[in-house]
Amino acid sequence: MFSIVSIGTIILQTGINGLGTQIIAAHTAARKLMSLLGLPLSTLAASMATFVSQNKGAQNYTRIIKGVRMANTCSIIYPIFLSIIIYFTAENLVHFLSGSNNPIVLENGAMYLKINVPFFIVLSILLNLRNTIQGFGYKITPLISSLIEFFGKIVFTLFLVPTFKYLGVCFCEPIIWCLMTSQLLFSYRRIIKPFKAQN
Repeated sequence: MFSIVSIGTIILQTGINGLGTQIIAAHTAARKLMSLLGLPLSTLAASMATFVSQNKGAQNYTRIIKGVRMANTCSIIYPIFLSIIIYFTAENLVHFLSGSNNPIVLENGAMYLKINVPFFIVLSILLNLRNTIQGFGYKITPLISSLIEFFGKIVFTLFLVPTFKYLGVCFCEPIIWCLMTSQLLFSYRRIIKPFKAQN
């Protein structure tokens, strides 16, 4: 699953490389910030696999449903708070990490953050659901979500990045996250439905 995601990221990077060194510098700084800011979300999501598998073993499905809701609530609050901060500080953060005063680097790096960070709401639900489904013991469903990301990045690299340039890169992952989350949400509801009926 992770190898598929990594290959998709490499393919997208080839599209970014064609946009010039200034865009590469902007994207590199913004991606580092995204990785750092996303750590609380990925940590919470990783705990869901253990939480769900333990409660599945105890047949405590009510607790699983409540736990998923609580995790998603926490994952919504954090990105809202983060988006407000990023809106006012994005260029300063890009400057801090890149060391560049180039307005193209700062503006494009800030644009990437301002577009992507609000979509952390979608990403966090995606991560929570993927780990929840893995905790239930399903392996193919999370793999399908990774394939959606893989093919989505190919489509963006071949068709949208050449047309919309860096704006296409900025919207690439948010759109793919929405598609992945829709697929995982459908699968989660189908998995949990029999247990909801028991309560």
